[in-house]
Amino acid sequence: EFQTDKIYLNNASVSVMPKVSIEAMKQFLIDYSEMGPDSPESEIFIKELWEKTRKAVSKVVKCHPDEIIITQSVTDGVNNVANGMNFENDSNIIIRGGEHEHHANYFPWLKLGKRIDVRSLPVDENGGFTDLDLKKLLDKKTKLVALSHGLYNSGLILPVKEIGKELQKENVPYFLDTAQTVGCIGEFDFADTGCDFMSFNGSKWLCGPMGTGVFYCKRESSDLLEPSSIGGETAETNENGELTYKELPDRFQAGFRNYVGLAGMESSVTFLQNLGWNNIRNHIISLSNLFIDEIGKIPESKVFCPEDESERTSIVSFEIEKHDPEKIVSELAQKGIIIAKREIYEKPVLRISPHIYNTKDEILSLTEELKKL
Repeated sequence: EFQTDKIYLNNASVSVMPKVSIEAMKQFLIDYSEMGPDSPESEIFIKELWEKTRKAVSKVVKCHPDEIIITQSVTDGVNNVANGMNFENDSNIIIRGGEHEHHANYFPWLKLGKRIDVRSLPVDENGGFTDLDLKKLLDKKTKLVALSHGLYNSGLILPVKEIGKELQKENVPYFLDTAQTVGCIGEFDFADTGCDFMSFNGSKWLCGPMGTGVFYCKRESSDLLEPSSIGGETAETNENGELTYKELPDRFQAGFRNYVGLAGMESSVTFLQNLGWNNIRNHIISLSNLFIDEIGKIPESKVFCPEDESERTSIVSFEIEKHDPEKIVSELAQKGIIIAKREIYEKPVLRISPHIYNTKDEILSLTEELKKL
């Protein structure tokens, strides 16, 4: 079903695509060319593709299809908010963990620090924080809270629904980077988190092609953002010649989009939806648990992730003392096993992130190789 000859365990970075999605992309290109890329027929074809893709994605995150804006990446979505909100000079925003955070959800906020107060939540060893820490930083001048739902390094899943309830009481909008949770934590009502904005991509847990991303914008929150890119698709002029923005989702989608990517993403999302999000979750967490058990048999090993499986994704970060992570990644790659090197603060660690097509035998092959080091 999936196109790989390797033991590929780096899905938290980029996943492998199902063969059916590769075929869907090929078929799209053939059909699009045959009908004439800019023809009345192709216009209807593209409109239907937009609708089909938005519908498929909105089912996963439980929102209205018109709240789904197609981008190229998670980074696009973060920047839509960082560059689109109006921050007065005496305002502040709250981010999580600063240097413990993924660069895509850190640097755009850090840049704002030149003119507003960027407050970073102190975090524990897994990257979590307490309600009290959040309350200490919140005040009347807080314009936004920006968090990652699932952490790329420790795999911790933050209790975003509870956090959302607190922030709604204070009437503070918030942004969620859900790159590490959409598609891999089972059935989950992302809209119920209360977040105003959310960003994820198609090429991690949704098994879609590179260059596909999604920016979720809650209907009621769209006026908080000024579009950072403007074109014929996003705006129009009124009778006085003044520029007015269109409604969602057009308002944030300037220029052409990666249509062949849409065809691949829609196909992958539908494929995974049919497998069942809870089935995917149960399978991948059982593989992670097997890995944790097996690597525990190596005395020099240490695992960096929450003990409670309900608090983590399938990501497991680990180290083997006195062994250079980069060297391990390279030696395993020569044997056809792909894992990743990441960091927790400055500390280099190794990371695995199994998905639905991975097997117990693959996990055992990896741990056997690690035992030989």
